[in-house]
Amino acid sequence: MKLQTPVYYVLGIIILFFSSCAPVYIPNTSNTPLLTNKKEVQASIHAGTSGFDPQFAYAVTDHMGIMLNGSFLNSTSDSTDSYHKHKFVEAGAGYYSHFGTRGKFETFAGVGFGKIDALYWLSDSNVSFTRYFIQPSVGITTKVVDAGLSTRIVIVNYNQISTSVPGVFFEPIFTLKAGYDHIKAVGKIGFSFSMNSEKTNFDNQPFILSLGIQANFGKIFR
Repeated sequence: MKLQTPVYYVLGIIILFFSSCAPVYIPNTSNTPLLTNKKEVQASIHAGTSGFDPQFAYAVTDHMGIMLNGSFLNSTSDSTDSYHKHKFVEAGAGYYSHFGTRGKFETFAGVGFGKIDALYWLSDSNVSFTRYFIQPSVGITTKVVDAGLSTRIVIVNYNQISTSVPGVFFEPIFTLKAGYDHIKAVGKIGFSFSMNSEKTNFDNQPFILSLGIQANFGKIFR
C-alpha cells in the first residue's frame, strides 16, 4: 500500500471510481494569489483530489505577476490493483488590479506539461500531456480572510494518443484563506466540466477539493 494517509486513500478511491480504460485528466488545484503590490511573494502547499500541489506567485510590478505550480499524485488500490501516478508542472503570467478598498481582479494564463502512468482495472496508460489555461479571478483580501472565485478554462492535449482531440474544460473554483497577517490556511472547492466530452477519448475527474497553507511576504495590507 503506497498511500501514506487516510486522506490520500479516500482521494485515490474517488479518482479510481471515476476512471475507466482511458487516461484521466485530474485538474490541479487553482493558484489564486489575489496579488496586491510589487514584490509580493506567495508560497503554498496543498493536498487534495489532485494529490500534492506546491504553488508560487510573485508580483513583478504593481500590475504584473507570475506563477509556478506543480501537482504530484501516487495513488493505488489494494482491492483492484489499479493505480494512478501523475507529475505536472505549469508556469503562467498575468495582470492584476484593485477595485474599491478590498476588491481584487486578476487574469493569469500559461502552459503546463505532465505525465500519467496508470492502470484502470485491466487497461494501462502511459502518456504525456500539455495543458493551456486562462484564469480570471475576482475576490477580496484582508489581514484575516481572503476569498476569491476563479473561472479557469483549460485545453488538455494528450500527446501520445493517436487521433486524440484536445479536451476543453470549464473549472469554477472558490478559494477561502483564513489566518492572520502573513500565514493563512487555504481551502478550495470547485468543479471541472468537460465542454466537448463527446469528441475526446479520455475521462476527467469532475471535483476539485484541497486544503493547504500559504505564506505571504512583502504584501502591503490596505
